[in-house]
Amino acid sequence: MGRSRIIAKKRATYTSPRSFVQGGIYAKLSAFRACLTGLMLPLSPSLLVTLAAACLYAAATLYQGTRLATGAKANKRLLVTLGVLAVLGHAASLYTHLMTPIGLGLDFFNAASLIAVAVIALTLLACSRIPVENLLVLLFPLGMATALLAQFAPSGTVQVIDEEPGILAHILLSILAYGLFTIAVFQALLLLVQDHQLKHKHPSGLIRNFPPLQTMESLLFGFLWAGWTLLSLSLISGWLFVENLFAQHLVHKTLLACLAWVVFSVLLWGRTRLGWRGHKAIRWTLAGFCLLMLAYFGSKLVREYILHI
Repeated sequence: MGRSRIIAKKRATYTSPRSFVQGGIYAKLSAFRACLTGLMLPLSPSLLVTLAAACLYAAATLYQGTRLATGAKANKRLLVTLGVLAVLGHAASLYTHLMTPIGLGLDFFNAASLIAVAVIALTLLACSRIPVENLLVLLFPLGMATALLAQFAPSGTVQVIDEEPGILAHILLSILAYGLFTIAVFQALLLLVQDHQLKHKHPSGLIRNFPPLQTMESLLFGFLWAGWTLLSLSLISGWLFVENLFAQHLVHKTLLACLAWVVFSVLLWGRTRLGWRGHKAIRWTLAGFCLLMLAYFGSKLVREYILHI
């Protein structure tokens, strides 16, 4: 009787090797699941739409890049359809980040995402009239990166903007100006690649589908004229509706934007009067764009992530 009790007690306390392994694996899986649950982001509608937009941008980039690399022409209708769907998803996601109960939340990454979606939308609209679809191979990755950064990157000191009509008009004109100058810069980079390969007589599959060099130059200056006009209107609207353009937090932005306006003005004057083209035009375009980006994103980056004001 005593021996049977000892055996029963041993059986009660004994754990077989198999059950021990199963229990250990189960415990590890439970801990891993708990860790994932703690780290996982909530599946909010904006997250799902952002991921869908990023996937569409990636698919369009892969399709167009593959076709250009082989020297074949991408199906324009398919490319534009993928782009439009990606832009719609990007815009829907961005709307949830921009619109806050107290105003327009235009922090650094939201602003970059807004300008990117405006640039891509303008390019897609232009595709129906002028041959600029090759720009999309550079713009789609930009859209994907800015959409993901606006969703996942930590926000800095959020700048909430009062929705006064004059201020909103100034912001809209600024964004459109930045957008057109961004398109002009990408056009200038493609023009630089095309000019280099033609001079060295090694045309790759990428540039075989480009329009003639003269057409590419005409498109570049068309974008520059449109961007310069909108930048002029943006500066005028800022002078009219912003209380003090030379306040401490605006003075760098104002001065750099004015310098960029002067650079683009000289470039367009040189094109009209002196026939500037080629590398000289590209250098002036890049210089003006750098000043413009420093005016907005440089000052915004310093204020939101370094000074926190």
